[in-house]
Amino acid sequence: MRLSKPRIEPLPESEWSDEVRELLPKSPDGKARPLNIFTTLARHPKLFKRWQVFGNHVLAKSTLPARERELVILRTGFLCKSGYEFHQHTRIGLASGLTRDEIAKLQRDASEWTGKDAVLIRAADELHADQFISDLTWQELAQSWNQQQLIDLVFAIGQYTLVSMALNSFGVQIEAGSK
Repeated sequence: MRLSKPRIEPLPESEWSDEVRELLPKSPDGKARPLNIFTTLARHPKLFKRWQVFGNHVLAKSTLPARERELVILRTGFLCKSGYEFHQHTRIGLASGLTRDEIAKLQRDASEWTGKDAVLIRAADELHADQFISDLTWQELAQSWNQQQLIDLVFAIGQYTLVSMALNSFGVQIEAGSK
């Protein structure tokens, strides 16, 4: 975590309007408090509402398989030095088929990766460093992924770069008691 306390505090439940209550994700049991990212963004309901549409596509409706999507999201969170993002997507990555060893490896040199995973990691690294995927990496990606998947890949990395910048700058903190 870059900041030890929030610059923008999560909106307390006592201040949730009906609009905000409608926007905040509900837990299956109805008891869990929404994540700090959501209660922080609830301070700007109009932006939050529109961002959710895009974010939900990238996270839940993408043409990328979940494991590969989480691979590039976690790599992006690491490259952006976003402790919150990396923490939250570690849980999602594990549920999507990544191993703890693979998640740890995402925090090291990309040369440890091989095959299709190596090309995905290289794409995330290139977009982070240069906001561009090189011709060689693009050609390798196109051997495994169709055009919609390539579009979803670029937008997933871009979305989580944006989210990481916001989380880092706002000082969104990992939820107390979160594993």
